[in-house]
Amino acid sequence: MSQFSSITLEFRDAAAVITLNRPEALNAFTYPMMAEIHEAVLESVDRRSVVGVVITGNGRGFSAGLDASALTAVTTTGGTMRNQEPDHGVPGLFSYFMEQPKPIIAAVNGVTAGGGMVLASKCDVRFASTEAAFLTVFSKRGLIAEHGMTWLMPRMVGLGDAFDLMWSSRRLEAAEAQRIGYVQRVFSPEDLVNESVAYINDLAAIASPGSLADTKRLTYRHIGMEFPEAFAEADDAAWAAIARPDAAEGAASLTEKRAPRFERLGTKD
Repeated sequence: MSQFSSITLEFRDAAAVITLNRPEALNAFTYPMMAEIHEAVLESVDRRSVVGVVITGNGRGFSAGLDASALTAVTTTGGTMRNQEPDHGVPGLFSYFMEQPKPIIAAVNGVTAGGGMVLASKCDVRFASTEAAFLTVFSKRGLIAEHGMTWLMPRMVGLGDAFDLMWSSRRLEAAEAQRIGYVQRVFSPEDLVNESVAYINDLAAIASPGSLADTKRLTYRHIGMEFPEAFAEADDAAWAAIARPDAAEGAASLTEKRAPRFERLGTKD
């Protein structure tokens, strides 16, 4: 297990599990903690053994968002701290998740609010405990739904539910979150992380990591494209995939009636 001060990182078969580990503060983010999350994600993506990443929280909360002291520092400086936020390319907290070639699963174990909901939203898939709940919070703090949430939420749940959640900051329970499409699966608290790891391991057993990466990249790109351009790009990517060894391996595994042995992604063994 890698050593960090505000998170933990462990590797379980084909999954990397990042656990937010400030339970006394409901896993609220500090700037050093956000840097550790970034480091852990990049380390996980770089490992060939890792097919996907699971992010969860220790204790009764997933994350309460930005730590109160950090939030106070930001709001009392009138925006002059803008350039002190982590710069990982695309603006907004945790936007770099969407550019990683491997699946990132949020295993939301408890209440998540504000920046914690941003983190969950920037993951590719959200699994939730029956004890999970979600609050956008921004309007209650005099802020807008920031960090790309105005782009993400309508695409996840539709305009009406997106406006409702971002305006009202009401508490969204796990069952309703699944019903409106924000959460994909709901599990008991004791099963949440194990089921999330199992999901990654199932992908590792049947799916080409290269195919997963291409599908993720194209899906995020195509959300904002007109269909002719998106279809043309998808066609180019499909022919490129056919030329890769994974396509031959997929066909061979079918005819030989065995599990596929696809090439893993990453530079570190």
